[in-house]
Amino acid sequence: MTFLQLTGIRKEFGTSIAVQDFNLEAGAGEFVSFLGPSGCGKTTTLRMIAGFEKPTSGTITIDGRDITRIPPNRRNVGMVFQSYALFPNMTVADNIGFGLKVRRKAGDQIRRRVAELLELINLPDKGHRFPFQLSGGQQQRVALARALAFEPSVLLLDEPLSALDAKIRVTLRHEIRSIQRQLGITTVYVTHDQEEALSLSDRVVVMSEGRVEQIGSPFEVYNFPATSFVASFVGTLNVLPATVIEAATGRLRIGGQDIRIDAPVNAAAASDVSLALRPEMVSLGAGPDGANVLRGKVSDVSFLGSIVRIRVTVADGVVVTLDEFNEPTLVLPQLEEHVALSFPAKGPLLLSANPVLVTDELAVEV
Repeated sequence: MTFLQLTGIRKEFGTSIAVQDFNLEAGAGEFVSFLGPSGCGKTTTLRMIAGFEKPTSGTITIDGRDITRIPPNRRNVGMVFQSYALFPNMTVADNIGFGLKVRRKAGDQIRRRVAELLELINLPDKGHRFPFQLSGGQQQRVALARALAFEPSVLLLDEPLSALDAKIRVTLRHEIRSIQRQLGITTVYVTHDQEEALSLSDRVVVMSEGRVEQIGSPFEVYNFPATSFVASFVGTLNVLPATVIEAATGRLRIGGQDIRIDAPVNAAAASDVSLALRPEMVSLGAGPDGANVLRGKVSDVSFLGSIVRIRVTVADGVVVTLDEFNEPTLVLPQLEEHVALSFPAKGPLLLSANPVLVTDELAVEV
């Protein structure tokens, strides 16, 4: 059942269009992330839900109630900002209880709620401290507790982890997701970090230039991108120039080497297309029977922690990137070594020169 609904949302700043034709239905307790590059309209959309910006047109409803023109303080929406926005002259407990105090709740009720939230964010003994006495991660937990104090209908988070270092970000995003599941609160999360969006969300809204490119589960968005923008923005992607040899059987040629995809090609023979291929689909070696094989020369080997990223030049200006799991027995190729690469016929996505994204089920103009 739909709990938060945005219908036909459009936002103009003078002659500039920040958001256009934005539509979303989020269920009760769902975690939705807005993902996209800077300037794509994701924060503007979040601010319209919060009431800090008014849409030029369209409606926003929460639990069937139209809140489009209602002031922010009457929407029962909690917001966590990127910059923490804690009051420096207040203790942690006073920061968390501030919203309840404004709502004129009884002192005993405020103290009980603050104690509950301090336990929830794993800072039960920090209520007497001031923000400057806490780490960045602890301050963001306090900001989260403050947003949750008055039991909002919807929780909004605007890039809350971007100011933290990588290790703390990973820890805190797991805590945010755990708290969100525990409370069952409908949540909208803004980020430009695809790993955050994919790991946290029930659904991801990918945005570009004020438009929604795709809405889907992390699995759908990553494996079945609806447009070429989504295919290139979400995850690492090889985009390889190819020529159509036989459209009906999916035969293509890349750098003088023939391959096949497991679908007819929606393009004429001899036309130029691009093949989109995820690094994890590619393996070193000729692979099993029926796999596509490309041969080339190793141009780079990079250690990235749990994976090793290998770049192989298969033709002039055509480089294929593949990922191997890093483990002690891994035997890596040497620079300039000639190797074979393999990948299955099912899985690659075809991008025409228009560009049009072609999969087994759709061809979408972008």
